[in-house]
Amino acid sequence: MKKTAYILPVAVAALALAYLSIFIVDEKEKALVLQFGQVKAIKEEPGLAFKIPFIQEVVYYDDRILSRDVEALEVTPLDDRRLIVDAFARYRITDVERFRRAVGAGGERAGEARLDSILVSIIREVLGGVTSNDILSADRIALMSEIRAGAVFEAQTLGLEVVDVRLKRTDLPQANQGATFDRMRAEREREATDERARGNEAAQRVRALADRTVVELVSDAKRQSEIIRGEADAKRNGIFATAYGSDQDFFEFYRSLTAYERAFQAGNSSMVLSPDSEFFKFMRSSTGEVPAK
Repeated sequence: MKKTAYILPVAVAALALAYLSIFIVDEKEKALVLQFGQVKAIKEEPGLAFKIPFIQEVVYYDDRILSRDVEALEVTPLDDRRLIVDAFARYRITDVERFRRAVGAGGERAGEARLDSILVSIIREVLGGVTSNDILSADRIALMSEIRAGAVFEAQTLGLEVVDVRLKRTDLPQANQGATFDRMRAEREREATDERARGNEAAQRVRALADRTVVELVSDAKRQSEIIRGEADAKRNGIFATAYGSDQDFFEFYRSLTAYERAFQAGNSSMVLSPDSEFFKFMRSSTGEVPAK
């Protein structure tokens, strides 16, 4: 009976020691076995592991890819147009021993604070070396790659691997939006005024060219019409001269009939002439012959 009384406490103590000596590493974690603050073992494979009870302790770290949002910060690009930038990073703990030495007992929270400091410094450095138009344009992809490259290099000292860095939002500060919009509007109005001035100048050149072309065309048309009219008059005079030479009496009779037609039109039939005027010499002849002079 006494022997059983001793065995039971010993068995319970042994089971307790065994329980305190065993720990489980999850597949999503890595573990460090510490002894008086010093790293004694690294457990990266999932499963059961052992430690010395009461002397050693186990610290767990997440082995997954983690996400970290950087608080909105104000940056000043080269053109002095201040911007509010939001960013986030994806990272993982690759070297738990180095991470432990870098952050100490602060753990993952301290690591996040150190990573935030690195990201803020690099974002300010990269975005401060370009203009705001570069940040707001498609060139921001190249800027994010540059920020990631700098963060990868700096985070290695913490035992971290930065997988990606993205800029979520790049906006103007609320206090500066009105002034910035006014400046943008003034710039656009100035550009519109310049475009209108260039358009008016081009229109004047086209209008002057058109006016000169009209003058040239009208002048050439008048010149050609005068030439044609002169040639027609010369041909008419030639015809008249030929007719006059062929039959002078008939030509004189024809000219008199033309004069009668023009003189005896409606509204112009009142004439004061002597009866024996030469104008009526063909009318005084019953045969239409030219009276003898």
